[in-house]
Amino acid sequence: MGHLRLLLLCISMGISQTYAQSIDVFLGPAQDGDAEAQYHLGYIYDFGVGDVVEDDTEAVNWYRLAAEQNHPGAQANLGVMYSQGYGVQEDDAEAARWYRLAAERGIEVAQYNLGLAYMRGNGVEEDDAEAVRWFHLAAERGVVGAQFNLGLMYHRGIGTEINHLEAVKWFRAAAIQGDAGAQFNLGVKYARGEGVPADYIKAYGWMSLANAQEYDGAEESMTILKKSLTPEQLVEAHKWAFDCFLSEYQDCN
Repeated sequence: MGHLRLLLLCISMGISQTYAQSIDVFLGPAQDGDAEAQYHLGYIYDFGVGDVVEDDTEAVNWYRLAAEQNHPGAQANLGVMYSQGYGVQEDDAEAARWYRLAAERGIEVAQYNLGLAYMRGNGVEEDDAEAVRWFHLAAERGVVGAQFNLGLMYHRGIGTEINHLEAVKWFRAAAIQGDAGAQFNLGVKYARGEGVPADYIKAYGWMSLANAQEYDGAEESMTILKKSLTPEQLVEAHKWAFDCFLSEYQDCN
């Protein structure tokens, strides 16, 4: 996302891609108060784009200038800097403040991070219902962490009523993006017949995909579930998981 926006801005300014990662491209406009240029300078220093050495302090300085001009991307990234203590003293309340500003502008990563803040009580009063609300917004935009956490909250009834159908929906959304935790929990739902018809073959298959990513507890659960499968079903489960993996999780029905 950042590199694409960087390139698009360069093109709009008539600058060739060869120099798209140069600080010189943005320094003048940034010093003149251009928020987009300030944001991209922050990004360049944040990630050490091109030949630039990472410098968290410089990244914070430029992000802040853009964020104070209501640049949502800069606000979201400044929140991360405060949350992690990169280039600035760690401050969860400041992180949450910047996340909120960006989240209200529709930045999905900020919505996810604000959901985490409410779930953990970092910088805000713990509020599971608010966490669910922000996770929903981010999950609908494809943020895999939000999809997984939303699945867990529906699965356990945290911040919302237990809803197995919704839990399966969001676990599946994250699972087909390769999230091991979601794959394991989707396997659990199939094993229990919660939100989906009970299917030990798919349960074992999803768990084996999670286990391939060394997800904690997957191997033990597979050992238990294996006792309920015939040798033929076990072969089918392995084939299902293999085909699912080869399709990059798009053929896992």
